[in-house]
Amino acid sequence: MKKRIFSGMQPSGEAHLGNYLGALRRWVEMQDEFDCVWCIVDQHAITAGGDPKEIATNVLDLAISFLAVGLDPEKSIIFVQSDVPEHTELAWLFNAVTPVGDLERMTQFKDKSQRFESIPAGVLNYPILQAADILLYKADGVPVGEDQKQHLELTRDIARKFNTAYGETFPETEPLIAEHVGRIMGLDGKAKMSKSLDNTIPVLADPEAVWTKVRTAVTDPERIRRDDPGRPEVCNVYTLHKFFATDQAREGIEEQCRQGAVGCVDCKRLLSDSIVDAFAPFREKAAELHANPSRVLEILDDGAARASVLAQQTMVEVRERMGLDWRNMIQ
Repeated sequence: MKKRIFSGMQPSGEAHLGNYLGALRRWVEMQDEFDCVWCIVDQHAITAGGDPKEIATNVLDLAISFLAVGLDPEKSIIFVQSDVPEHTELAWLFNAVTPVGDLERMTQFKDKSQRFESIPAGVLNYPILQAADILLYKADGVPVGEDQKQHLELTRDIARKFNTAYGETFPETEPLIAEHVGRIMGLDGKAKMSKSLDNTIPVLADPEAVWTKVRTAVTDPERIRRDDPGRPEVCNVYTLHKFFATDQAREGIEEQCRQGAVGCVDCKRLLSDSIVDAFAPFREKAAELHANPSRVLEILDDGAARASVLAQQTMVEVRERMGLDWRNMIQ
């Protein structure tokens, strides 16, 4: 029996390069090895408010990105979080076993809370909903980056506390960290790739748009002239080459960079061309899906139906253990 894994992504429109390199590429590879559940977590996107008019478009665009890069509804469950109400029900019940102090210690809460004069409760409770997302499907593992490891540890703590209070119910989900990927830095070279920081590239961008973004990327700050010897080890453009160039090609770029034989603009052009070529099939698939949105909705509806079967099974067990199936208990 395959191990089950779960992961989700917030809908902020079509996926970007950081999403693909840090998560989606790996999700596609996992589909043959694991029982996969992939979720568009729209309820996480509103933990601190947001524009309701943008949600529908963002959900559809991300769903198209999922399918375009290779997530397969025949191999995985692909659905939208709000279509399965058991997510929020379980999150509410987990409030009974989650200490406030544990939530206040979360790094993301400390960072995000500084942006608000009055902190929304959703910012504090975000990790509880995340734990519910994972444990609702009794996931054995979650593919995560280092920045999400703390949240998953809280999920494990919540599972332990629930099991202690109400009986063995949930697994202690393991983090599946891809050591070889590391932190995907943005084109600015300062922060993690993020659409909100405008330091990334949309996966489905056309060739000219890709070049427009790549040409702004920060390179070796000490390299002033084209023939100055470069330091590829500190150049973020060179770092991105490892995801698209062959080992032999990358070694050639490194050697020429150190010798000053290839300029930074040349290096950027090579990267842009590599990204355009690698993502060409994704753009073609996305165009087909944009022309047939009813097919995308059909896939999401089917995924929600399949996810609901698993979710309802878990919640029957949870309600029984917590005494919330009281009608059955008095009969």
